[in-house]
Amino acid sequence: MRIAVTGASGFVGGAVCRALAAGGATVLAYGRRPAVDPAHVGGAPYRSWDITRGPLADAPAADAVVHCAGSVTDWGQAAALFAANLTGTRNVLASFPGARFVHVSTASVYDPFRPSVMVTEDEAPVRRYLNAYGASKAAAERAVLAAPGTIVLRPHAVYGPGDTTLLPRVLSAVRGPFLVAAGTGRQRISLTSIANLVQACVLAATGPVSSGVFNVADADPVTLDDALREILRERGVRARPVYAPAAAARPLAALAEGAFLLARRPEPPRLTRYAISHLAVERTLDISAAREVLGYEPLPTTFAGAAAW
Repeated sequence: MRIAVTGASGFVGGAVCRALAAGGATVLAYGRRPAVDPAHVGGAPYRSWDITRGPLADAPAADAVVHCAGSVTDWGQAAALFAANLTGTRNVLASFPGARFVHVSTASVYDPFRPSVMVTEDEAPVRRYLNAYGASKAAAERAVLAAPGTIVLRPHAVYGPGDTTLLPRVLSAVRGPFLVAAGTGRQRISLTSIANLVQACVLAATGPVSSGVFNVADADPVTLDDALREILRERGVRARPVYAPAAAARPLAALAEGAFLLARRPEPPRLTRYAISHLAVERTLDISAAREVLGYEPLPTTFAGAAAW
């Protein structure tokens, strides 16, 4: 198969390129960076493309597209987030008409104002979101699902070798002997290892199923406290988690966000309402559809080897 991968210079896209190339596919790698190490994309030919600027006028034919590009930050201007996640997605769709389209979305399209308890795919998108990230990803999903031959994958909190988001955010919360978090620590969460997400992307791009929406997560949910303690242990960090009640943390996060916005600071505050919404209450995904329809066989959650990530 001839498969185009967007976001190939990033964490997820690069891993998808390497897996597809190792499986014998002809991979066409596209990313925002001017150049990448060929090993990062499995030796595939790489082309720089800013998807927010328009479709590729000379895009080659492809059997499938795995669309990993987009903004994954929960802090930023709405216009920039919608440009990356909605306009960019439309431009990729227009560049490869007729190809099977695999869209890597996010579990952030579920309702952020209530717990997600083994949510199924029909429970999103919703009408309200905490920030432009969730809203822009939901809008991108609607654009994708309006086209024929499209598959949407919804991972949650992707981690693993090369992680630039989840692990750095956890480690940044360490203050001396403590890792400060919200909630009780006993809330259950579904996490998605990069290996499991790549497996789902490959199945969606190369398998017999050509349409649908699928949650993608590790084999079973874990408790937040167990996950945080394993991360700290694997990284050799001498700290332990301590928890602030979510009801107290939310107004503090709102104040911090307001102060950062007034100061026009580009980086996010250490505590945001979005982060609290994903870690202070249950966020678990029902992955039955991916198992039964895609043939997805997820591995359990593990942070073994995280010292080298």
